[in-house]
Amino acid sequence: MAEETIFSKIIRREIPADILYQDDLVTAFRDINAKAPTHILIIPNHLIPTTNDVKASDEKALGRMVTVAAKLAEEAGIAEDGYRIIMNCNKHGGQEVFHIHMHLLGGCSLGPMLSINS
Repeated sequence: MAEETIFSKIIRREIPADILYQDDLVTAFRDINAKAPTHILIIPNHLIPTTNDVKASDEKALGRMVTVAAKLAEEAGIAEDGYRIIMNCNKHGGQEVFHIHMHLLGGCSLGPMLSINS
């Protein structure tokens, strides 16, 4: 059911990316379509298509995603002023790549959480 994604190739360094962090559980790199001055994607190294597919065995990788987000926010100088971390799930949630990923956004005022157009 799960298929390889572009993120799988970034993890293996088969395609170029500005990788900021990588260990045995997660990889973090700059988003090429940045929506804020700091926009980093943090992904588990094993493929989990959506948050609906997360299992108890994935908890260590998901926890590492959060601790890496905090580390990278500090390194980017955005921790004190604040930042946002977002995970999208499926079509209505705005997910485009079906390999779960956390967006770390900051470096400016991010405004309201959501603006839903009817």
